[in-house]
Amino acid sequence: MNGMVYKENYRGKEESSDEREIETLKMEKKQSEVMEQLVKQASASPNANALTSILVQATSHPNVFSFSQFLALPNLLQLEATENSTYLDMLRLFAHGTWSDYKSNADCFPQLIPDQILKLKQLTVLTLAETYKVLPYNQLMQELDMTNVRELEDFLISECMYSGIVRGKLDHLRQCFQVQFAACRDLRHAQLGSMIQTLSNWLSTSENLLVSIQEKIKWADAMSEIEKKHRKDVEEKVQEVKSLIKANINFGGNEDICSESLSVMDYEDFGRLKRRRKILF
Repeated sequence: MNGMVYKENYRGKEESSDEREIETLKMEKKQSEVMEQLVKQASASPNANALTSILVQATSHPNVFSFSQFLALPNLLQLEATENSTYLDMLRLFAHGTWSDYKSNADCFPQLIPDQILKLKQLTVLTLAETYKVLPYNQLMQELDMTNVRELEDFLISECMYSGIVRGKLDHLRQCFQVQFAACRDLRHAQLGSMIQTLSNWLSTSENLLVSIQEKIKWADAMSEIEKKHRKDVEEKVQEVKSLIKANINFGGNEDICSESLSVMDYEDFGRLKRRRKILF
């Protein structure tokens, strides 16, 4: 038995790419609906206490993994420089940070409830999966504060792959998680320049590829026209040869008829000549 345990599909059977795509679309739709509802509630919050309550709800909700829409709300400014400013820091932590970031600065944030701790550990896996395609178990256990492989694998299966935020393979023999897909986290402002450059490079590569494809299409069209002309010339020559052969056949038939007529005439003339000789003698 090999050490590669296939866990991409939590139902116990391998899904097709179409099935995975459908599941991903369903998950994204559900997340979008929840996000829209929570953002509306946050934007209409009458005071800071109501707003912080919604932020706690958003950062602990099982279907919310993006927080940029909350950070863009104008009424979040009312939390700045107040006793509730730690909730704004908490929101930024969930948008860009990891479990290690929280542990290093726990005094700067409100005390997290269990669902928030779970969410932050899920987001930590996403951060690692964005950077590395192979995640060693010892690195994951250290980042997530887990003490054994069984606990880690159960977490990856039930809390990460089951929720649809990552897909991959658990390699128990090599003690690593091979990432095949990971949902994206919110971008930091400092990452925008790099992202724009990456997209610009992709656009330039796509444009060059398009030009190359168009040139190949033109070349193929030109070769097609040459092939058509060549085929037409060959067909015309074939017809010409057929006509010549037919003409030669017809001409040869007429020669045979003429030869037969001459032979008959010679025979008749020879007979008349013999009769004349008999009369003379």
